[in-house]
Amino acid sequence: MEQSITIIAAWLAAAYLLGSIPTGLLLGKAYGIDVRQEGSGNIGATNLYRTVGRKVGVLTLIGDCFKGLVPVLAARKFGLNPEFVAWVGLAAFCGHVFSVFLRFKGGKGVATALGVFLALAPLALAIALGVFVVLVFKWRYISLGSIAAAAVMPLAVSLLGAGKILLVVTTLIAVIVIVKHGGNIKRLVAGTENKFRA
Repeated sequence: MEQSITIIAAWLAAAYLLGSIPTGLLLGKAYGIDVRQEGSGNIGATNLYRTVGRKVGVLTLIGDCFKGLVPVLAARKFGLNPEFVAWVGLAAFCGHVFSVFLRFKGGKGVATALGVFLALAPLALAIALGVFVVLVFKWRYISLGSIAAAAVMPLAVSLLGAGKILLVVTTLIAVIVIVKHGGNIKRLVAGTENKFRA
């Protein structure tokens, strides 16, 4: 039992550390820009897209997504219990949002959550992505689409009959994503939120 706990702790720590790598910050600095001082100040793909350019924004999205996807797939590949695999996904997500390399600050977690759910709950993710696409297409607010997609995920996971642990993990991720968008919510209400320009 002790060995099992050690193995699980090691997986959680590794996932957290991988998630903590600030992809957007590193890519921005490669172009001589500290994105924390530009635009919204966020290290996520949307701010990189606006402040550094489309290519870097897309690379940030992919990098952040892989930080969530890879640990979950690896844990599953190595035969970790499915319930613990979900916690590994949460650890990777928390690494991005509360990065040890950024004094426990970080991004809003949307892209990393995308990677986590791509591995854990692809059907529920498809539903949430559908909501995201419709809202962004209609109103051009990435933040609105992200908030709505996060809110939909626990419901979709529940309706598709996922286990209790996955539902708990999904709910925790959704709550954190929405809370991290607090500033965006205020700007949406005030009508001052930036619209997405392709």
